[in-house]
Amino acid sequence: MNAEHIRNIAIIAHVDHGKTTLVDCLLQQSGTFRENQAVEERAMDSMDLEREKGITIKAKNTAIRWENPKDGITYTINIVDTPGHADFGAEVERVMKMVDGVLLLTDAVGGPQAQTRWVLRKALDAGLKTICVINKIDRETSRPDWVHDKVLELFLDLDADEDQFNAPFLYASAKNGFADREVDGPRENMTDLFETVVERIPPPVIEEGDFRMLVSNIDWDDYVGRMAIGRVLSGDVKQGQSIHALRKDGRKERVKITKLKTFSGLATDDVTEAVAGDIVGLAGFDDVDIGDTLAATPEAEALPFVEIDPATVQMEFSVNNGPLAGKDGKKVTSRQIRERLIRETQSNISISIEDTDDGTRFLVNARGAMQIAVLVETMRREGFEVLVSRPTVLYKEIDGTRCEPFEQVWVEVPEDQLGGVMENLSKRKGKVTNMEHHNAGVTVEAEVPTRGLIGFESDLVTMTSGHGVMSHSFLEYRPHCGEIITRQTGTLVSMEQGKAMPYALDMIQNRGKLFVGPGEEVYGGMVVGENPRKEDMPVNPAKAKQLDNMRASGSDKGIQLAPPVKFSLERAIEYIAPDELVEATPNFLRMRKRELDENKRRKMAKAAKG
Repeated sequence: MNAEHIRNIAIIAHVDHGKTTLVDCLLQQSGTFRENQAVEERAMDSMDLEREKGITIKAKNTAIRWENPKDGITYTINIVDTPGHADFGAEVERVMKMVDGVLLLTDAVGGPQAQTRWVLRKALDAGLKTICVINKIDRETSRPDWVHDKVLELFLDLDADEDQFNAPFLYASAKNGFADREVDGPRENMTDLFETVVERIPPPVIEEGDFRMLVSNIDWDDYVGRMAIGRVLSGDVKQGQSIHALRKDGRKERVKITKLKTFSGLATDDVTEAVAGDIVGLAGFDDVDIGDTLAATPEAEALPFVEIDPATVQMEFSVNNGPLAGKDGKKVTSRQIRERLIRETQSNISISIEDTDDGTRFLVNARGAMQIAVLVETMRREGFEVLVSRPTVLYKEIDGTRCEPFEQVWVEVPEDQLGGVMENLSKRKGKVTNMEHHNAGVTVEAEVPTRGLIGFESDLVTMTSGHGVMSHSFLEYRPHCGEIITRQTGTLVSMEQGKAMPYALDMIQNRGKLFVGPGEEVYGGMVVGENPRKEDMPVNPAKAKQLDNMRASGSDKGIQLAPPVKFSLERAIEYIAPDELVEATPNFLRMRKRELDENKRRKMAKAAKG
C-alpha cells in the first residue's frame, strides 16, 4: 500500500453526539460491509458494557477502504474511535500519537461540550489537522449556525493556529446517512465527508531509516497473547523477523514477530508485512507495555511518550469473606483477583494497583469512580466475586499543606431544575464560575473538589429525570476544603442469616426503605434497607411468624410490601459509607458492613468516640 493513499484520523466527540453511529455509516457507505452482511448497530462499541451505557470506553481501531470516484484511487482511512468520558482520558492521549488529523463531531443542538474541549485541546497541542462535523442537523431544534460559531470560539479559546482555525465544516445526520459541505446540501450520502478527509488530512509522515514504532495500545489475541498496536513510523516489518523492544525503564529485549495484523472494517486481517504509515498489531511478546518503542536495532532511539492526567481516586478491592462467598462466582481467590487487576493495568495505563500488608486487599488508583466501576462490572461478568469500597480521593502534601484534587465541571440542565442542581453543587463545596442560558436549558460551569463529585452524576439523573448532562476534567490540586456530607441517612442492618420473610419485611418497612425482597438471602451485617435517621438500626428480616392456633381478626390479611430499591453498581459504590462495602458477584450486588459482627462494630464505635 502506498503511504500517499493512507489517512489516519481520530474521531473526537462528547458522549452521545453520534460518533459511533457515524463510523457505522461510513463503514456501510464505503462498501467495507457487503450489502447483505448482518451488522450490529453501534458496531464500534464492541464491549457489552459500552452498548448498555451508550458510551465508548476503549479506544478502538477500524479501517475503511474508499474508492475516490474522481481518480479511481482506493484510499485506506484508518479511524480510531476515542472515548469522550474524562475518566478514560489515557485512551485519548495515546490515540493522538497514531493519527495525523481529527474529525471533531458536535451535536447541532447542544454544541461543543466539556469533553469535546478536553480532547480537542490534546489534538491541537499535537498539531493535528481538524475537520468539523455538525451532526443531527435533521432535528427540529438544531441550530447549526450557532454551533458553528461556538466551535470557532472554542478553537480561539484553545489557541488553535490559523490552519486549525480555518478547518472545513460539514453538516451531517449520521442516522440518516448524509454529510454535506453546506447546511442545505442535497442530503444524499457521505461522499463530501470522504472527499474532505482525503483532501484535508495529510498522508502519514514517513521517517527515514529502519523499522520503528511506538506502542500506543495493547490488544489480546487468544492464540498469540499480547499484541502491540501502533503506527509504523519508518521502515517495514515482516512476520518471522526479529526486532527489539526498548522498554520505558531502559531494558532492551529481542523479540521474534509471530503474527502481524492490520484492521479492516471491524475485523482484522493477518498480513505478512507492514510498511511505514500502516496502523498494525504485532505479536510475539512475553511482555509489552504501552509507551514502549519497537525497533529494528537495539541502538535505535526510544520514542517519547505523553504523560497522562494523574489518578485522583482510589478504591479498595478485597476477597469476598462474607457467609455467601464462593456460591455465585468461580474466581474468588486473592491470587486470581490480583492477576486480573495487574492484567488491567497493562492495557489501561491510567489504572495502577498497590498491594497492602493484608494479602487479601488491593488498592486500585484511577482517574475517576466511573472507570473503576466499569472494571468491577467487567470482572463480575468474567465470574469474579470481589468486595469494593467507596471511592476515596488521593491527597497530596504541597508546601506542607494537605491538598486534594479539584475538577472543572460543566452541567447542562433544563431551566426549571436549575435551583435544585445549584443547591446540590454548593452542598458538595462547588463554586459556580459561569452560567450560560440557551434554548436547550442552562449550562453551569463550576469548580468542585473530586470528593464532591462522587455520587453527583446519580443525583443529577434523579433530580432532572435523566435530562441533566454532566462532564468534567481534572483542574489542579488545592488545599483541602473541609467536610462534605452527601448521605444524611443511616442503614437497616440484618442481625441474622437466612431467607428474607414477608412477615419480617412488613414490620421493617415501617422503619425505612427496603433494599431486599422476600425470599432473598440475607446475612448478619448485610445492609437490607435505609434508616431515615442517621444511625444504623439492627433488624431481623429472616424472622418467621410464630404460629399458634389463635386467629387474630383482621391482622392476617395479605401483606403489602413496597418494591425494594435496587441499586446499579455505580450507585451502590457511591451510596455506601466508609465503614461499608459492596459485594459484587456475577448475579448479585449486596451492600454490607466491613465488620459483619455486631458486637465488634459496637466496640469499634465506642473506641472511636472515646
